[in-house]
Amino acid sequence: MFSVLENRTYRHLFLAQVVALLGTGLATVALGFLAFDLSGGNAGEILGTALAIKMVAYILVAPIASAVAINFPRRKLLVTLDLIRAVVALALPFVTQAWQVYVLIFVLQSASAAFTPIFQATIPDILPEEKDYIKALSLSRLAYDLESVASPMIAAALITVVSFHGIFVGTTIGFIASAALIVSVILPKNLPLIQRSIYERTTRGIRIYLLTPRLRGLLALNLVAAFASAMVIINTVVLVQGQFRLSQTFTAIAFAVYGAGSMLSAVLIPRLLINKTDRSVMLTGAWMMSLCLPFGAFADQYNLMLPMWFVLGVGYSLMQTPSGRLLRRSSHDEDRPSLFAAQFALSHSCWLIAYPMAGWLGSGAGLPMTFITMGVLAGVATLASILFWPRQDLEVIPHQHTELASDDPHMQLVNASGVHEHLYFIDDIHSEWPKEIQKF
Repeated sequence: MFSVLENRTYRHLFLAQVVALLGTGLATVALGFLAFDLSGGNAGEILGTALAIKMVAYILVAPIASAVAINFPRRKLLVTLDLIRAVVALALPFVTQAWQVYVLIFVLQSASAAFTPIFQATIPDILPEEKDYIKALSLSRLAYDLESVASPMIAAALITVVSFHGIFVGTTIGFIASAALIVSVILPKNLPLIQRSIYERTTRGIRIYLLTPRLRGLLALNLVAAFASAMVIINTVVLVQGQFRLSQTFTAIAFAVYGAGSMLSAVLIPRLLINKTDRSVMLTGAWMMSLCLPFGAFADQYNLMLPMWFVLGVGYSLMQTPSGRLLRRSSHDEDRPSLFAAQFALSHSCWLIAYPMAGWLGSGAGLPMTFITMGVLAGVATLASILFWPRQDLEVIPHQHTELASDDPHMQLVNASGVHEHLYFIDDIHSEWPKEIQKF
């Protein structure tokens, strides 16, 4: 899997991703300290609002940013966004009121909402070989999992020698290092721009996404991932420190076990995808999470919870890691940034649904009923994915064009019966998926 790091351009981009993720993780920890410093016992209100602002920025900004970004060189844009994030992180220690936190968090997360899809859409251009791209997806998943483990540990070490304001300096250094690594490589240029309105470019990715069967299946799987992982993220501390009466150390161990399951799965995925389809691997992960969740109603001991968290971690990575390959298979090169932005916005919409459900149901109906409810919803979403995403997921599809003139350049490969075939994407000529292909 690590052989892909021999590619210098990808290696620098991967390192940029790692240091930027560490910076983001440090900022998340430091934001908790800042919220407490500003409002004491009302810190939860500030944090909750900041997280809501983050999700709103992700959902609204990503598609618009991808529509505008195509007009600018990738490297300059990515570096600019990293520097914006660095400046915001450096400004956060100086705020004195909650509204200032909200404004800065919106700017920071808007920059992240623009940065991440552009960054993700660049990797397939750097690694055009399928086997290399699969390895890159697994490495990316590992980076996210390691960040969730490493950032709290680094923050805990830093807080023993500096104030929480110093942690924000660490965040700034991370974003500056990311920018420097991106500057050190040459990125592929954007393809020639086709003239479209801002509205059309903003909505194009979501339109392609919702009209492509395998991506409708992916959207349902995003819901599965959100329902299951929201239970881990929101309710681990409630279970460990509230119900089991254990210390913060045991909470950290539980998150680490979840992350270990995800990392193990990410390491194995390149081998799995040699003989298995994306659909079978991702649906396996979905069923693992959906069937595992209801057992949380009976996990009344810490030692019973840990294996469950491990299985949820394995299932999460099985579902999420191949998603970039689905996006790559579902669009022309010039549409790839907008499609990655659509995935970014739609997946975070799923989180915006799942987060409050996990919290409110847990408080109102109790955790056992919440586990069962979220498991049922995840199961329904898995069944929806099976219905949306045909087993026979063809890429080269025979089809006809009754609306095109016979001398149209696109009609050169038409046979005597008026049928031709090629890699099929939703685009200007192919406005919908051939209905006969959706039968299974």
